[in-house]
Amino acid sequence: MKIPPTFRDEAEAESYEFFDKNIRELPKNPDGTINTTAREFHDNDVDAFRHAYVSGVFTQEYSETAADVFGRLNEFFGPDLYSNSTNPRALNMDLWNNSVGRKYGKKTNGRTTLLKMLQKALKDGELITDPTDRRNYRGAKSNPERASKPIVAIKEDKNGRNELFFDIIKRQGFTLAEFLDQINAGAYPGYVVKEIRGKPTPVSKRDKRRTNNIG
Repeated sequence: MKIPPTFRDEAEAESYEFFDKNIRELPKNPDGTINTTAREFHDNDVDAFRHAYVSGVFTQEYSETAADVFGRLNEFFGPDLYSNSTNPRALNMDLWNNSVGRKYGKKTNGRTTLLKMLQKALKDGELITDPTDRRNYRGAKSNPERASKPIVAIKEDKNGRNELFFDIIKRQGFTLAEFLDQINAGAYPGYVVKEIRGKPTPVSKRDKRRTNNIG
């Protein structure tokens, strides 16, 4: 299982390679590799394309819910290169572009098709490429980290049953069996195991938060 933070780096590299070859040339290091630390990578078209593509890939590989959670989590990592939690308009831009990526991620299976669809979305002005754009993202904008409920389901099996889970505080992944063991051992008091359709299933304990479900 690819852990999402590492998986993000892989998807980002793919977005830069495609952008450099098919949209416009990106700044290079002396050895010819793409210089991802250059100022030209922020609050512009390449920034928009990267966010959309990474979110789209997460949607393809995991789920729309997981892509949303990890997209928001990325904005609140702290001193992260791409964090924008202290800049409302840059945050709005990133979350908007993440949502466009999720939309096309749901419509596609392969990454090549996703890249081409997002290239068209960029050309058509569907992505936000400047934080001063007045379009506003209407979805969830908060930090998804919750110490009492840190688990998000990131993948379902063919029957729609959650099979992979991720602790967004510890940055640790679990299979269904592993997460059930963790709950039974008391490691996650915010969750319980219930029999659903004859199978042990992890369930979030009820609380006052509307977002207390696992995924």
